Amino acid sequence: MTIINDRFTVNTKGNTDIIDITQKVKHAVYSHSLQNAVVNVYVAGSTVSITNIEFEPGLLVDLPEALEKIAPAGVEYHHDETWHDGNGYAHVRASIVGNSTMVPLIDGALQLGQWQQIVLIDFDNKSRTRTVYIQIVY
Repeated sequence: MTIINDRFTVNTKGNTDIIDITQKVKHAVYSHSLQNAVVNVYVAGSTVSITNIEFEPGLLVDLPEALEKIAPAGVEYHHDETWHDGNGYAHVRASIVGNSTMVPLIDGALQLGQWQQIVLIDFDNKSRTRTVYIQIVY
């Protein structure tokens, strides 16, 4: 078994900023000319997530609206009592969505659906620079 590690950074606006990182992931994976592997895409941070979605205008509104119903901003969270940073909702949302996704590489192609993209979502209440890690196992 061989493991390849790669990474890139993404600048975000925060506040449920959804960024399509599919092309950056593909570039990192395809630069190794592999045929079959498991690709894990992971972001470090407790107020940020990686997931798969159809990156289209309707869903870019629907997903934040749904998460606002589940973990609304502007509500007091115990986290905020401890740290006074006002981002308790961001931690809850990131925990629900998760911080990684795994995509198989089969016959040299990432197995994403026709309308499926890999996105980074920054829930924090300020802009950030996030590091995305890609681990390829073959």
